Amino acid sequence: MKNINDFFKAKKEKKKISMISTYEYWSAKICEEAGIDCILVGDSVGMVDAGYDSTLPVSLNEMIYHAKAVRKGAPNTFIVVDMPFLTYQVSKEEALKNAGKIMKETGANAVKVEGGREIALIIQKLVNAGIPVMGHLGLTPQSVHALGGYKLQGKTEKQRRKIIEDAQILQEAGVFSIVLEAVPSDLAKEITEILDIATIGIGAGKYTDGQVLVLHDMLGFFDKSPKFVKRYIESRNLFLNALKEFKEDIINGKFPSEEHIYK
Repeated sequence: MKNINDFFKAKKEKKKISMISTYEYWSAKICEEAGIDCILVGDSVGMVDAGYDSTLPVSLNEMIYHAKAVRKGAPNTFIVVDMPFLTYQVSKEEALKNAGKIMKETGANAVKVEGGREIALIIQKLVNAGIPVMGHLGLTPQSVHALGGYKLQGKTEKQRRKIIEDAQILQEAGVFSIVLEAVPSDLAKEITEILDIATIGIGAGKYTDGQVLVLHDMLGFFDKSPKFVKRYIESRNLFLNALKEFKEDIINGKFPSEEHIYK
């Protein structure tokens, strides 16, 4: 992905889009080498890297710090940066100032915001200023308390209808793509077929135009993962065993050995 037109092209040509959420130089570098289409610098960094119990405490400056590191690691990859809680909901002017700061200081290609009709005018403001915007519907982590926890959305007919309508409103407001998180597969399929823009699923089944996972989840760094995560490797065990071996080598005098010593 070089720009937002590639998302429209992928949608038209029915070419699946790969997206990874990550936050560091080294991991972004590996993502680019692997040919991942898009990197999302998610505010999930607060939970993954800082140990917060939600994304709410993450600041604008923290997002900028991580986005700059990701851009250095992946200079040729399309990068989207999450706008943190209350950096865009307060007013259109505040949203534009903060989104502009992200774009100017990080070299990102786009920002992502959570919500539906209630932020449509804010999205229009950003898009009209030349800032590409990705939307996010379904389970929106910044609204975790209002939603009553991290749980499936769109189960009732009323919820389904609202999410479908919000997706259409976001498209009309100018987003180039929408993340659909933790919604039934058939709902994600219906939205994907209705929209002219690409949908990126996370816990939304296989019928979306693309898929995104948090790198640290798919690589198995944590004890448990959500149902929608495929763990491609159990990195936690690899790291744990390596650290244990390192400690034992120090205790037994095996490290450093001759090959690791300057003379």
